[in-house]
Order: sequence, then C-alpha cells, then structure tokens
Amino acid sequence: MGKSKVPDLYRAPFPLYTIKVDPSTGVIITAGGGGASKTGIRNAVHFLDLQLDGEHRYSTSLLHSHDTDTRATMNMAVGNGVIAAGQDGTCCLMTFKLCKKKGGKVAHKDETIMQQGNARRRAGKGDKDKLDGTAASGDMSDTKEETTHIKVTGLAELQSDLNPQDPLQKVVRFSPDMNLLLTGGTDGHIRVWEFPSLRKKFDFKAHEGEIEDFDMSPMNKHLVTVGRDFACNVWSGNQLAMGLNWHETIPQIAEKSYRYMACRFGRVEDQKNILRLYTVQIPHKRARKPTPCYLTKWDGKSLLPMLTSPCGSEVISCLAVSDSGTFLGLGTVTGSVAIYIAFSLQKLYYVQESHGIVVTDLAFLPDSLKGKNVKGNNETAMLSVAVDSRCQVHSITSRRYFPLWLVLFFCGLMVVGVVLLLQSLFPGFI
Repeated sequence: MGKSKVPDLYRAPFPLYTIKVDPSTGVIITAGGGGASKTGIRNAVHFLDLQLDGEHRYSTSLLHSHDTDTRATMNMAVGNGVIAAGQDGTCCLMTFKLCKKKGGKVAHKDETIMQQGNARRRAGKGDKDKLDGTAASGDMSDTKEETTHIKVTGLAELQSDLNPQDPLQKVVRFSPDMNLLLTGGTDGHIRVWEFPSLRKKFDFKAHEGEIEDFDMSPMNKHLVTVGRDFACNVWSGNQLAMGLNWHETIPQIAEKSYRYMACRFGRVEDQKNILRLYTVQIPHKRARKPTPCYLTKWDGKSLLPMLTSPCGSEVISCLAVSDSGTFLGLGTVTGSVAIYIAFSLQKLYYVQESHGIVVTDLAFLPDSLKGKNVKGNNETAMLSVAVDSRCQVHSITSRRYFPLWLVLFFCGLMVVGVVLLLQSLFPGFI
C-alpha cells in the first residue's frame, strides 16, 4: 500500500506522544500536550472507548479527559488499572477505573495501592475532572455520548531522571509479572522499583548518554537496553551480562555508522516456550543519499542474531509487536506507518506519510478481550499517534489460507491431468 489517506480514528486538541490499550478493559489511553510553554495548548490524558462498526471500520468516543497541569505525558506504561506516565523528569503514577452510571450515580469499587520508600504522595485531580468541553469539541465526528465514565486517582511521583540540565524520562515499563516498575531517561540510568510498594531496587548507569528504549523478557530473566551510545546491552539484575552486535549479520556495514533505536521481545505464535527479540537500527548520521534502516530478529534464549532485513530509508521512530508475536509495527519520523511479518521481516502493509509529522507511538489491539471481538474480520489492527494530534487505526484484512494437504491434493490432480492430456495427444507417450 502506498501513499493514501487513512481516516482519523480520533483527533485530540494537543500533540499526542503515547498510546496504550488497557488489556483488561480494552480502553484506549492516549496522552500528550504542549508542555509548560504558555501557548494555550493543554496537557492531558484521554481515555477512549473503541467500537467496531461492521466488519472492518472502527469508531471511538471520549470517555474522560484527565488534566496533567503544566506537564505533557511523553511516555506511558499501563497494567492492572495503573498508569505510569513520564512527565519531564518524573514518573507519575495514577489509578483509573471504569464507572457505570446507574440511576444518575456513579458506581465503582475503591482500590488503593500501598506506597513505601522514596515515593511521594500526590493528590489526584481525576476524581474531580469532568469531560472537558474544549477537548470534546475537536474534530471528532464519530464521538458519541456514553454512560461509562473513568475515575482517575493520583498515587505517587518518582524522580526517574536526574539530568541536571534537562531531566526527561524517555521510557517506562512494568515487568511482565507486574512486580517491577522500570524507567530510563536522558541521564543514562535505569531505575527499578518494586511494585506496588515502590521501594527502589536498582539504580545503575546503563549507557553513556540517553536511554532510547528497553524491554524485559517474560519471567524477568533479561532486561535489554538501547542507548544513544551505539550499544544494546543485556542485563541480569543490575549486572551487565552481554552486549549485542547486529553487525554479525551484515559485516560490511561500518561500525558506528548505525545506532540502535528500539527493542522489543515477542512471542512466537503457537510455540509457547519460544521467544524472539527484535531491534531497530537507524543511521547515526543522515547522508544526502538516504541509507536504509534495519530490522534484526534475535533468538530470545541465546540472544544471537537470526535475521536482518532493510526496512526502508525513512528513519524509524517507534516499534511495536503484536500480542501473538506475528506482526511488527513501525512508525517513521516522516509520518509513515508499516506492518511487517515477524517471521520473515517482510513488509505486509505500508502507508506513506499517513501522519503529517513524526509517529510517536504504536499499539496493536489485543486478539480478544473477554470474549469481545475487537478485530472483526481483520487479521490484525494497530493504532498510531503522532505530533499532528491524530490517532489512526491500521488494519489488515484476514488472508485466506489453504491447508497443505489440500494444496498437495490439487497439485496431484494437476499432474495426473497433464499426464492424461499428453497420453491422449501422444498415444505412445507412456
């Protein structure tokens, strides 16, 4: 698919930097803003309800807008009803819950999380926030009134980056078992807190310069970190286990001509105990003639490179992996969006400049949600957000597959038919 118009699923009244899908409720959470500048651009977290209209088309409704004062949320992790939001050099923790309006009242169950250690309590504004008229009056022709509401409660703030010049948290993750909260920022440190106690466990220098990305494997066995110092490191706790070298797959590429941009672990479909790691490499410096970016697939156990493939000359800005591990999503600084097959690293879907500017985050829809079909007849669907304030959905219609035995059967019939035809034309053929 080339350059074409993808309809906007949702448009916010501020730049969007991050998007997540809550795995338990299916609520879409997206956030951003204008920061501390006095431009009138607000900072907020928006909660969206996704609806499947028919077999392929999606629409959204704004459930709630949570104001974040003068700080824009640049990155986010979501799990078990908790949001960890990167705002400047802090990680802001808040809970959210769906509340059903019954008889004019909002019914909900209270939940609390114990806090210890170096966490500071922060009063939440979410329980006082109401749907902001300005936010709801944006370009949202598909938005419709809902009876479901969101209650947001502030929990704590953690100092996640100590850069003395311009502190900025760049990455945040919950561990797969939700027992750890991890952050990385411009000071090159990885900070790890036990969750939900928020007692600091590790604080170590992982890279010289900014942390670009990191991800943790299931069972918390490996933490893989990516920095601007050309390194991709594997950690066991706070101890360096090994460094990865994607150049082994393409030795003719000069060292330090590329740097790692992103990393993600992913499952292998129908193979429960098999794991893969995917990394993106982008040119360190842009030349007049653009050079390609690369995707690399690694064995999740040995962490040895398996396959490297070029993924276009547009600089990659973000990476996502579907829950099944079947698909990879890529966004670019020029606004393009692509979906690749994880097994072969082949491009399956591409829209050139789908957004008007850099794609900041991607999120695949879950395969299923408490029996609710969120994909329809699509094989997969992925959300993208960008600085142009737009949220889009990119779907791939289910491909038709034929069983191997059926293919072999028809091949056999064709061979028999050719033999019979030759026998009838040339009686002495056999």
